[in-house]
Amino acid sequence: MVFSSNIFLFLFLPITLALYFLPLEKSLTSFKKYKNYLLLAASLLFYSWGEACYIWLLGLSILGNYFFGLLISPRSISSKIHKKIILFAALVFNLALLAYFKYAGFLAENLVELTKFLFPNSQFEIAKSLLPERLPIGISFFTFHAISYLIDIYRDKCKAQKNLLELSLYIAFFPQLIAGPIVRYNTIEKYLATRRHSLSAASYGIRRFIIGFGKKVIIANPLGEVADAIFATQLDSLNAPLAWVGALCYTMQIYFDFSGYSDMAIGLARLFGFKFPENFNHPYISKSIKEFWRRWHMSLSAWFRDYVYIPLGGNKVSLKRQYFNLVLVFFLCGLWHGASWNYVIWGLFHGFFLVFERVKIGKIFLAAMPIFLQHFYAMLVVVVGWVFFRSHDLRYATGYLEIMFFGGKEIIIANEIAQLINSHFVWTIGILSLFGFSPAAKNIAATLIKRGQAYLLAFDLFLLASFVFAIIRLSSSTHNPFIYFQF
Repeated sequence: MVFSSNIFLFLFLPITLALYFLPLEKSLTSFKKYKNYLLLAASLLFYSWGEACYIWLLGLSILGNYFFGLLISPRSISSKIHKKIILFAALVFNLALLAYFKYAGFLAENLVELTKFLFPNSQFEIAKSLLPERLPIGISFFTFHAISYLIDIYRDKCKAQKNLLELSLYIAFFPQLIAGPIVRYNTIEKYLATRRHSLSAASYGIRRFIIGFGKKVIIANPLGEVADAIFATQLDSLNAPLAWVGALCYTMQIYFDFSGYSDMAIGLARLFGFKFPENFNHPYISKSIKEFWRRWHMSLSAWFRDYVYIPLGGNKVSLKRQYFNLVLVFFLCGLWHGASWNYVIWGLFHGFFLVFERVKIGKIFLAAMPIFLQHFYAMLVVVVGWVFFRSHDLRYATGYLEIMFFGGKEIIIANEIAQLINSHFVWTIGILSLFGFSPAAKNIAATLIKRGQAYLLAFDLFLLASFVFAIIRLSSSTHNPFIYFQF
């Protein structure tokens, strides 16, 4: 189930909200537990709607991490060595699940290819029955939630949750279960036990959800149609302008798709009394790749910083070791996104430029450029990186980039692609200039809200009209993927 679907908008969400805000007697001792039980049941239903065969995996992750958390708890063990051993076992448990279900097929495929290269006459194969049939939705996200919870217990940043219901809700809460943002346990621990609801918080949640829904349906989906059509085209049928259109469309699609999902998740969480951290901060206004990663998917960047980069030594080790650690972190970041060499290359590509911006020649290079060229440099790197991210294999990615920068055959654009560009691309550019490259729209909205009820009413009417328009578009289109569901 996805947020931008009729089943979610007109059945799942209204019923969940109605049951959640039932006018029960607040004097009942089970009143607070009722809300948590309801949210947990709704979250499990949400996950099982499209992933029923793997609901047991989510349950196993919850139970395993519940008991590991209790074992790591300071009150359980006095010896730090014993705590390290248990933490290591807990990490192996989580990473083994992730490795098998997400990377077993990738590893098997590469092992077979390596064996054939070393031993050309061998008939080595791996039985498909030993491999998972498909990737469980959201496994990367709920695994990272669990790992951060366990490490924070080990570091004494939070206490182990003794209430299985509350830990289950933390890991399985449906707004962030499938595609983030990655929420730390100590960020929402207090909301699991008790939380307040207000009309202002609910209003904010609704507005934030509608903004994200609009970004997804009105902007990301049309751009995705163009990008998908172009990236599905054979290389010998592409020319440079068409390749650039495809790359730029995907660059904008993935931002509006993922940031729209994050907006909807943050809005939904606020409706139920939770405050989630921000996940995007206008990344395409960045002047460097370092700044880009401070603005893009901020919860993931912070996760790798706190749980991988800093434990490796952070900025306290030698420069060469810092550079190695940065590349390693972004190698893992690429691998986290998917079991494919394309994602690995994408991660290493960003890691290379992060190191480049830290060395002397890179610092001189950036400092010598005027600001508009710094923006151009950052966006060029990002766009090229997205080509690796979007392409189905490395051969296609390298061929696509060759056409982008060195041109291809002079060809006639296919009619269906031309129609998509004509119907969606031109009018979308105006929206992108307002919403994509600067915080202008956010600032305008904040100003209107502060000026009084009349301005707030006008803003809400605009959101209502946008929501209705998005519903109409959703009903008339079959193109409605969520890019980050595959991760």
